[in-house]
Amino acid sequence: MSGRKKGEIRIGVSGWTYRPWRGNFYPKGLVQRNELRFAASRFNALEINGTFYRLQTPAAYRRWAAETPEGFVFAVKGSRYLTHMLRLERPETALANFFASGPLVLGDRLGPVLWQFPASFRFDADRIEAFFRLLPRDSTEAAELARKHDDRLRARADYGDGGRRRLRHAMEIRHESFRDPAFIALLRKYGVALVCADTVDWPLLMDVTADFVYCRLHGSAELYKSGYAGRELDRWARRVGHWSRGAATDGHFVTGPTQDGRPRDVFVFFDNTDKLMAPGDAQGLMERLDIRWDAEAGRPAH
Repeated sequence: MSGRKKGEIRIGVSGWTYRPWRGNFYPKGLVQRNELRFAASRFNALEINGTFYRLQTPAAYRRWAAETPEGFVFAVKGSRYLTHMLRLERPETALANFFASGPLVLGDRLGPVLWQFPASFRFDADRIEAFFRLLPRDSTEAAELARKHDDRLRARADYGDGGRRRLRHAMEIRHESFRDPAFIALLRKYGVALVCADTVDWPLLMDVTADFVYCRLHGSAELYKSGYAGRELDRWARRVGHWSRGAATDGHFVTGPTQDGRPRDVFVFFDNTDKLMAPGDAQGLMERLDIRWDAEAGRPAH
């Protein structure tokens, strides 16, 4: 990251297959199989939602990679079986199954892995640290872990192309017990990003804990329903710009602001207004940050 004045900014939406988008965000007549290609021409990153609900297959990941341009990145949601059902109890095999199911097939399109926890999950330092120790830090470690999978896979395991690429992890919490300096210290120790989740229903915490920032905008007034007015987008644009330059001073913190001047990549995904207005809000934020995604060239233009 040396020599950079700011990190790369990626903005998109959570998921891309929603009926209300057809004829709104998606042009009338666009066939469903082309929706990902269209969304990836408008945004330089998307969250994959389906991976949260069940294990996917390598063929699905391979198709998603083929339908997106060079330079595009997916954030992949980790399995809810691990976070919501096991609640991090004996997570190794479930984690191995997740990485064996195909995310490594994405290659250089694999961005951060998002671990989303339920509102009933409380801070447990020992359990969380044990989980953090298991998280692979690159694709080679992930492939080694994936080889410990069991027979719950839906298709033959795929460990990627053998290349070594860094893996990033982000954690979204939804319980007040995480408003604890010990939790922030754990995140920083293992380089896991604390998700900045904008909603009145869960803690809105903005402590910088990794070399990147991950933000999910769920709707500030009513969960999944509130849109973002121009003034709100202006404020988020300022925050994103500051994050990318190594400053986090406007917000809510457990341990205090950050102003170290270290450039950080920033990922922002809109998950609001029952998804209907999320694309427009994401595009509004991109405009404010002067991000013009050149899908053909495969790079963001600032």
